[in-house]
Amino acid sequence: MGIRLPSMIHNVKHIIKGKSLHCRNQPDVPKGHVAIYVGEMQRKRFVVPISYLSHPSFQDLLNRAEEEFGFNPPMGCLTIPCREEAFINLASTLQASS
Repeated sequence: MGIRLPSMIHNVKHIIKGKSLHCRNQPDVPKGHVAIYVGEMQRKRFVVPISYLSHPSFQDLLNRAEEEFGFNPPMGCLTIPCREEAFINLASTLQASS
């Protein structure tokens, strides 16, 4: 099983540039970052650097989101179906390693 990085990044860009104005025109998302909704039942919004998208652990979450939602996420934005604590731990690890 190989990582489909170019494909996944293209798919994330497709979601980000999709038709939902709710996600696209948010002034609080700085350049080089992306808003992501995380959670299994209730979803919380996080803003993370785009560089996180290429990390293998983050790719696993993106693959999981693709399997669950396809390319029509429920929030109209990039949505990752995992526990908030798991996402925070991953983001903290990525931030510490950069």
